[in-house]
Amino acid sequence: MLSILKPLAVFFLAGLCEIGGGYLMWQWLKADRPAWTGLVGALLLMVYGWVATWQPTSFGKTYAVYGAVFIVMSIAWAAYFDGFRPDRFDVIGGLVCFAGIAIILFWPRG
Repeated sequence: MLSILKPLAVFFLAGLCEIGGGYLMWQWLKADRPAWTGLVGALLLMVYGWVATWQPTSFGKTYAVYGAVFIVMSIAWAAYFDGFRPDRFDVIGGLVCFAGIAIILFWPRG
């Protein structure tokens, strides 16, 4: 079970760093927030690059799976912070992404 939870936790942490960092940069540049907001965003984006290296898989596989994690977390982030209301197609698309993650990351290889 730990072999499944650890990579998922690292993907989640990486997602928080990248989406949070991008969001803070966006707030600084597009919503006229103070410069320190952009600085914190830039630092979080750097931390994201470091956290992603904690995955035991190759770069390509890590980023393929992370792409799906990013899609789902972005929808959740927008719903929580921006008042975006996902419709059923957003939810279905997120579930398809999670199915892809499961196949790429956990499907037994022969």
